[in-house]
Amino acid sequence: MRKIMAMIALGAALYVGACDKRPQKLQVAVIPKGTTHVYWKSVEAGAEQAGKELGIEIIWKGPLKENDRSQQIAIVEQFVADRVGAIVLAPLDDSALVTPVQEAAGAKIPVVIIDSALKGEAGKDFVSYIATDNEKGGELAGEKLVSLLGGKGKVVLLRYQEGSASTTEREAGFLGVIRKNPGMSVLVENRFGGATANESQKEAMNMLDQLKAADGVFCPNESSTFGMLLALRQAGLAGKIKFVGFDVTPQLIDALKGGDIDALVAQDPVKMGYQGVKTAVAAARGQSVNRHIDTGVRIIGKPDLSDPVIQKLIGQ
Repeated sequence: MRKIMAMIALGAALYVGACDKRPQKLQVAVIPKGTTHVYWKSVEAGAEQAGKELGIEIIWKGPLKENDRSQQIAIVEQFVADRVGAIVLAPLDDSALVTPVQEAAGAKIPVVIIDSALKGEAGKDFVSYIATDNEKGGELAGEKLVSLLGGKGKVVLLRYQEGSASTTEREAGFLGVIRKNPGMSVLVENRFGGATANESQKEAMNMLDQLKAADGVFCPNESSTFGMLLALRQAGLAGKIKFVGFDVTPQLIDALKGGDIDALVAQDPVKMGYQGVKTAVAAARGQSVNRHIDTGVRIIGKPDLSDPVIQKLIGQ
């Protein structure tokens, strides 16, 4: 009888073990806007660093291109169904991702928003918002371009993509500064580059006449900046028009060194990924977290590249 009872108990234990598919480590899903830009590789590095320090598992997954809203929504929904411990999300659309985030909250999965804002209230609709002060970044770009042009000139703004809160804020900050200076005027402000550098290059070439008449250009993210750079080079205008871009990649830093770009607005994507994961884990463990964390932003010119702080920021 004892042997029979022991076998029953062992069988029950094995059955429970087989049915319990919960991971041994806390899993945090980190979902970028896309996976092709260099910027997101830096965010991933910061997330992985935090994961190692905290002894948790990082699952990195996002859409290939930064215009695939449906795929990003599906990824969030899948992680909710998988019952991950927490989600760190960079929404590529400030409205389209609201419902999936609400679904995660309903499943008691804490969501931390990084990089780009989502409509809603931090601490209520999602745990925390961790990002660059994007409007300030745009203002820094505007102030730099005004300075480069001596307060007088015609400028072109190549926007990024509709629905992207981060770049919309940068564009607004830039235009606000330009319009405060009576000697400055905007030739173009209603054109969008799109999700890739190739798309931005094509759009820039489509407004070549305006570029030839311009004294300065601003682009609000990595892909629009690189696409504009390629277009200016193709048209023989690189180095002849004052050019302020956004984000730092090896190609853009080389262009800054070579004089084809005059200044870049630098974020801290490593810090963003790191703080995003740390905040998500704290929330999953029932700890209090900051509702908003500013990861910093600064303008970089060629002379700044010798600064050890800047070298660390840009990974050199």
